Parts: sequence; structure tokens; C-alpha cells
Amino acid sequence: MKALIGIDLAAKPENPTGWALLQDRLVRTCLLYTDKEILKRINHDKPALIAIDAPFGFAKEGAFRIAEKEIIREGYHVFPPTLPAMVRLTERALRLNKLIAEKRYKTIEVHPTSSRKALGMPLKDWGQIQAIFTRMGLKGDIKMPALTQHEIDAVTAALTAYLLMHNKAVPIGDKEEGCIVVPKRQAWSRIRI
Repeated sequence: MKALIGIDLAAKPENPTGWALLQDRLVRTCLLYTDKEILKRINHDKPALIAIDAPFGFAKEGAFRIAEKEIIREGYHVFPPTLPAMVRLTERALRLNKLIAEKRYKTIEVHPTSSRKALGMPLKDWGQIQAIFTRMGLKGDIKMPALTQHEIDAVTAALTAYLLMHNKAVPIGDKEEGCIVVPKRQAWSRIRI
């Protein structure tokens, strides 16, 4: 299996960004800070797909993009990119996504909490989520004691990329404003990596 990367992007470079590399069931995680660090890791790992937990853009009109409206109708909870706390994150994601595209890597926008909800996993019980990843067949850093919530969100993002590549996730939204990729509703216990 080609490498997949999950990124739980922080709005500010001084805050930790969760990083996860998923390849052949093996997970490697860490915390990164600057765009330069993120791009260096991408260039090193040469992923087939990068899943980023951050909005890739703003709505043409109003607060919510079509993707957020549709995902909310599906029963998920997301914030609009125009929310004051989200604006800086969205702007950083736009800049970083442009730099990644220049290197010819493919990215998708994900929302880890929605991914976990679609799979019937706990949403914020980090220890339980980590244990579930192990039961799904993931190895490596996932077996280390207490990963940070940023790393667990990054692993969830990488898992969403994996599910998309195996036709078990779908993009919600439209081409112009962007899509959020969410797993098809299924029990996590039926997924084996």
C-alpha cells in the first residue's frame, strides 16, 4: 500500500499540528509546527494521498459552504469556515494546500469527528479511539501509550483517506466550493486494515 498522510492542522504554527503516516497497517505519528516542517515530511514520505482536517476554502455566499450544509443535514456537526476561530485555520489550509499542490501531491479535506461518528466510534474518548485503531489492525505508534488528541485526529484523517481509496468513503459538497470526505456509515468493527 502506498503511503497515506493525515494532518490535524493547527490554526497557528506555534500550536501543534498532528501528523500521521499510514502505510501497510503501520502508523507513525508526531507533532509538527511550521508549514516548512509539514512540507519537508510530505516530500520525505511521498504519499499517494494527504487528508487534512481543515476547511479548504470559504463559502461563495453566507457562512456555510455547500459541503457544510450537506454534512450537517447528514447528522454531523461542523463549524463554518467564517467562524472567527476558524478563519485563521482556513487561511492557513488554503496557503498550505497551494504549496502541496505545487509539489503535485493530492489532498482531500476531512473532518475526523464526523469520520468517527460515521464509523460508530467514540467521538472524543481518545484512549478508547486509540484502542479501536489497534483492534482494526493498525500497528506502530498506535500502540504507544496515550497519543495526543492531535495525533489521534491525524490517524483518523489518514484512515479516512484509506477508506476513500477503498471505495468506503464519499466526498460531500461540490467541486467549486470544495468537498469534505466522510466514510460511508458502517461499523468500525467490520473494517480490517
